[in-house]
Formats: sequence, structure tokens, C-alpha cells
Amino acid sequence: MRILHVVGRMNRGGAETWLMNVLRHVDPVDFRMDFLVHTAKRGAYDDEIRDIGSQVIPCLNPKYPPQYAHNFKRVIQEYGPYDVVHSHVHHYSGFVLRLGHSVDVQTLIAHGHTDARMTEEKVGKPRRMYLRLMKRMISRYADYGLAASETAAEDLFGPDWANDPRWRVLYCGIDLEPFKQFVNPRQIRAELGIPEDAFVVGHVGRFTEEKNHAFLIDIAHEVAKVAADTRFLLVGDGPLRRTIERKVENSGLRGKVIFTGVRPDVPRLMKGAMDAFILPSFREGLPMVLIEAQAAGLPCMFSDFVSEEADIVKHIVRRMPMDGRAAIWTSAIFDLRRNKTTSKDPKAVTVVEHSAFNITSSVKELVRVYEGCN
Repeated sequence: MRILHVVGRMNRGGAETWLMNVLRHVDPVDFRMDFLVHTAKRGAYDDEIRDIGSQVIPCLNPKYPPQYAHNFKRVIQEYGPYDVVHSHVHHYSGFVLRLGHSVDVQTLIAHGHTDARMTEEKVGKPRRMYLRLMKRMISRYADYGLAASETAAEDLFGPDWANDPRWRVLYCGIDLEPFKQFVNPRQIRAELGIPEDAFVVGHVGRFTEEKNHAFLIDIAHEVAKVAADTRFLLVGDGPLRRTIERKVENSGLRGKVIFTGVRPDVPRLMKGAMDAFILPSFREGLPMVLIEAQAAGLPCMFSDFVSEEADIVKHIVRRMPMDGRAAIWTSAIFDLRRNKTTSKDPKAVTVVEHSAFNITSSVKELVRVYEGCN
């Protein structure tokens, strides 16, 4: 079966990392997966995709529908035929699936990875019209709809999604092998310039508004007033990184907040460098980094906007109110500092392994969807 995944770019984001895990674990005898991307820029996973034997195919100009439609049809003619078009570009999937229908692709799948409703409530009239149109297209053309969580399903498929047999939740599993490997915390902290005895609060995420890094720095500022030996380790990159770096400088936190950029060894950093994990996001689907943090055994503080489906290792997770008060989060960090030697759980990876968030379980569920396309 030939499957064309439609994504923005194959960088180290949550959905893209899951797709790479799927590609590594699916049987290549039964499934051939290619990736249509909306950029000519190189993605972090492009080389590995090609080494595996799949293709990364640019399809440009998504903001210009006539040109994009021409490019999409050219891709299908040149690289197809495909049995399945599986689109991961949120609402824009409506237009993608319409194009797939126009070139007679057998099965069309829309996949929601986030819950953007909070942002969508604030947009202007043109954007609201666009969203309504895309949702109508998804409803009309999708043979199946998948979502990373119930909230992501409600966003993309509507409040009554559970009553439509086409829609379902499919949890994005993670590869747990890196979380079972030995790491040397002293070595990893030395590489990052972190004192061996520091208490390190970690975060992994793209520097965008919804990840709420500005609030995270407010928390770091409050913590630093009392516990100067605390460090905040921020992994990732994005359009707001320079803004956050300036906020760190202006807050007097140079050396207290460490920016690593995008890293290929997130499990290693979680296990070896972090003592706790923080995620104050305004919106999420079901963040894979939170599942990874639990697999690493880290006590996790995260926004109550995150779906409850993410609470896997329940005794190490703590939901926090997003009411703008840094003091509540600061207090939680101090609680973890006092219990540093007992708060991490090395057995947490086993709990995740027996959940639906194991990549093996996730791939099996996805394969069942694809097999149902025949």
C-alpha cells in the first residue's frame, strides 16, 4: 500500500517525530510511505527518510490555492499513484483532501494533532470563513479522521465527532528504547555547562506563542529570587526564540536559563540533565514531549489545557492552573526541589510501555486503519 503523508516540513516536531517512529517500525514490505512537504527547505528528518527508501516531495505555494492545486496534481502524476493521502496540516487538510478526491485517490485521511480552538475564537471574519470552509471540506471528503486526543478531535471534526464512525482518536506513541538506555548525568550536565548539583527544570517545545515561554521565564525569575542554584533548560527553536532570549537578559537570568536549540537526543537530556519538566502551554493536542518526560520518570508540571489523556504515570504528573499566576508554579518547583531524591521514578517507562502511547501499539492501530482502506 502506498501512502502519501502531507506535512509542512519534516522537522523535529511532535507529529513529525511520531511519523518517523511509524516509518521506522512499519513493515516496508506491506507499506510504502512518502512525505509531501510545503517547503523547499531541508527538514531535519529528510536524509533518514531517503535512507529508508521513502521520498520527500516539495509541493509549494499552499497560500496560493490554484498554484498549489497544480503542484499537488503534478506530484500525484509524477510520484503516484497513491492508495492513501494522509494529511497532517490541520484545517488545511480540507483543501488537501479535496485535491486528493479530484485525482481519484482511493482513501483520504485527515489527522488532527492539536487543539487550536482557543486561538480560533479570537480570529477575524475572513479567518472564521476559512475555518468553516475547511471543516466542511474535511467532513465531505475524508474517508477517515484521526486525532491525537479527544480535544483535537473536537477541534477538527466538531463537538459531535464521537457520533460519526469515520472519526476516532489514535494516540501518537513514542519509541521507548532510548528511555531504557543508561546515561551519565555528570557528563551530560558538563556538556551543557550545568553545575552537577543544580536543580534543573526542563522544557521541550517550539518557540511559538501557544507554548507560553514568556510565562515560563516569569516563573524562572521568581524561582531565581529564592533558589539561585536552579537552572531552566529550554530545548527547541522557533520564531519567538530571540524574543525570549531578550526577556531572559532583561530579567537578569543569564546563565540561569540555557537554550540548547533543536536536539536529536531529547530522551538523553531528559534522563541525564533534567530533574523536572514544565509545560505551561496555552493549547495542545496531546503533547508527545509530555509522554516522553513521563517515560523519563520526570515529575511533570503542566497546563490544565492539556487533555487528561496525557496523565499516564499519575503519581508524577501535576496539573497547574493557567490563571497567569507564576507563584503557584514556583511553589510546585520548590516542592519538587525539597523531594529531589525521591521525585523521579525509574520505573515510569514500564507504565508508559504498557499504555497506548507505546510506538508498537500506535503502529498497530494505524495499520488497522490502513488495512480498513482496502
